[in-house]
Amino acid sequence: MNLEGKIIAFLGDSITEGVGVADIANNRYDHVLARECNLKKTYNYGIGGSRLAHQSRASDFPRWDLCFCGRAYNIENNVDLVVVYGGVNDYLHGDAPFGSIGDTTPNSFCGGVFFLMNTLKEKFISRGIPVVFMTPACCTRSDFNDLQVSTHPNKKADAKPLLSYVEVIQKTAEQFQIPVLDLYHNLGIDPKEPEDCKQYTADGLHFNDAGQYVLAQKLKAFLQAL
Repeated sequence: MNLEGKIIAFLGDSITEGVGVADIANNRYDHVLARECNLKKTYNYGIGGSRLAHQSRASDFPRWDLCFCGRAYNIENNVDLVVVYGGVNDYLHGDAPFGSIGDTTPNSFCGGVFFLMNTLKEKFISRGIPVVFMTPACCTRSDFNDLQVSTHPNKKADAKPLLSYVEVIQKTAEQFQIPVLDLYHNLGIDPKEPEDCKQYTADGLHFNDAGQYVLAQKLKAFLQAL
């Protein structure tokens, strides 16, 4: 895909919003992509703490409850590409059950992924506008490790380690023929490694300026190869 002159919308959470980045204007991944690929325009729909699935109980911060499924309707129509990057907050603190493949409503994580992809199919893919997803990347902090089930009190009994959330995005995308950039396995940054955590992240979850640059390069190569 030739990205020059394109208009791209980025739907995401705190990483897309730029939490952890010192120089957002220059170093947030969408801005790096815009500069290096000579994009015409970008729309950033990143909201920290937000999840793909619905929340059954109100969060401490109301913005967290602006789920991806609802916000997909707010994406501008005049775009050439939509990039979706989320799921880590569903793993960390979302109170929707994990659910199972075959769910179709945002009341579970699996259903939320299906609903979001189906909404984007109807709104964009049906008009020839491509949509791509990025999976959550590896992450860790003093209060969680992505190889384990989140211990947040919101979590339901069927909660899983992060990789299971990644796999739902991948499997559901196959149904819709949506390309997926697997950041969990292919980003090359694992904050569980102390050097990676220090060099590329602000806190083991959010990328710093250097980490956002790595993310931008991975996304750039992925999109150009489509």
